[in-house]
Amino acid sequence: MEILINELKHLLEGGGAHVGLKDATANIPFILLGERPHQLPYSIWQLVEHIRIAQWDMLEFSRKDNHKSPKWPEEYWPKELAPADISSWDASLRQIAEDLNAFLILLQTENLYDPFLHGSGQSLLREALQIADHAAYHIAEIVVVRRLLGIWKP
Repeated sequence: MEILINELKHLLEGGGAHVGLKDATANIPFILLGERPHQLPYSIWQLVEHIRIAQWDMLEFSRKDNHKSPKWPEEYWPKELAPADISSWDASLRQIAEDLNAFLILLQTENLYDPFLHGSGQSLLREALQIADHAAYHIAEIVVVRRLLGIWKP
């Protein structure tokens, strides 16, 4: 079990075959957070906020049987293209990290395999894989936006 938890932790923290959120969002000029190059549907800010909201939703679903998810899709995506200020950007990144840490604690303290009584077959293991898959998908989009803006240096 410890091996699986360690592998999940590595996956959730962005290890392995893809860049993690911390590296994908490092050193982005604030003025570019709201840009949508080549008419892409989302800005870097919107992608980061979407990751934050979805990860928070999966965390809360995993630890609270009375959690109510936001309305799909409108409440999972911010309407504004850019953060109001740098503190909003920093707060979003900080919340993602804090929620991920809370989820990692669940992995170490709760049963990975038992379905949640309040779900439809979901388990902590499924939520862990979904958080990792979802984040990796959108982190890749952030990298693409950065490449198109000419600000990606791997």
